[in-house]
Amino acid sequence: MAKLKKSHKGRPQGSYSNPNQTKATSHTEEGGEETLEDLETIETAMEASQKTIVSRDKEIGEGAERPNGPVGLDIGTSHIVIAQNVGRHISTVNQLNAFFTIPYSKFTKKILIENEITFFEKNDLFYILGYSAENFANMFNTNTRRTMERGLLTNKEDEGINVLQSIIKTLIAKPDKPNEIICFSLPGNPADNSSSVVYHESILKMFLASLGYRPISINEGLATVMAELANDNFTGLGISMGGGMCNICLSYLSVPVLTFSIQRGGDYVDNMVSASVGEPATRIKLIKENSLDLSRAPQDRIETALAIYYVDLISHLLETLEHELKSSDKMPNINNPIPIALSGGTVLPAGFKELFEKSLKKVNLPVEISDIRISDDPLNTTAKGAMVMALSEEI
Repeated sequence: MAKLKKSHKGRPQGSYSNPNQTKATSHTEEGGEETLEDLETIETAMEASQKTIVSRDKEIGEGAERPNGPVGLDIGTSHIVIAQNVGRHISTVNQLNAFFTIPYSKFTKKILIENEITFFEKNDLFYILGYSAENFANMFNTNTRRTMERGLLTNKEDEGINVLQSIIKTLIAKPDKPNEIICFSLPGNPADNSSSVVYHESILKMFLASLGYRPISINEGLATVMAELANDNFTGLGISMGGGMCNICLSYLSVPVLTFSIQRGGDYVDNMVSASVGEPATRIKLIKENSLDLSRAPQDRIETALAIYYVDLISHLLETLEHELKSSDKMPNINNPIPIALSGGTVLPAGFKELFEKSLKKVNLPVEISDIRISDDPLNTTAKGAMVMALSEEI
């Protein structure tokens, strides 16, 4: 049974026993190494991680940002978010990672342009992008389409890749400085599936490089650590629970000791509840996001099903975490309890933290947990963590 114990904040959490890597490092472009304990680097990372986020949605018709410094980029199943360091805060802009197709016609094109709708043309179709797509789908009483499948790009067809690249280009233009650093989120290899993230990472790196950036990837769970655990020397478990999957990282002094994902997330809950109660997944998602309270007894059959599948999702995540930690040969010797930082849209319902704590008591993790924290801004945590990493890589 996992126990919650108090940690000693601001001190390294135990010692790292892997003889091949005893301290956190980052590789410079020239191939050298510098430790995260380097004063300038850690001060920059910690300062950025403690800044507040000022977030907004991408407005229809608004042009792309032209960054003049390092960029954090969260490429999620549901949303894409860019983060930039702006004075005393981190500024994030969100775009819906979705599209909607309509037949081509010259008249329709004229109307789309006049109304500043975001789109591109291909194969006699207009591809409506982002929040514009959501508006069209609502008007036609149907669903938007996703560019990724359970958190990953696939090589089955080019459509999703082309649309994803176009959506990213609505957020960022070419940088002012060639080879500006952009740090983008990358899922861990799924523990419950044979899929690999290699194809996904390579496609994104090639595309971002073509825009004039120097792309580096950061595991999505590690991004949560970088955003939330500065006062713990970037040591602990970062768990990002998104729409397509959940990403988990055990970090020691910013070193991602163990990373993996499960291909279940908010979409899994929506779809399973939909199949159980016979209601559209879009309606389930709306109820989940606007009124679900996991701290009280369910009020109807939909809330009952949502509570059941939230327990199912958290249980699967923690049981997989227990298995991965116990079977890993990379486990550090951590003497002090470590925190768990939670982020992502799936953690938003009231009562989620208490449900997670209750489920944690049913597993036996090989590390002691000091406390469980939900990020102040779960939807933008990954982008913020990527921004922190991008700043540290610039030094």
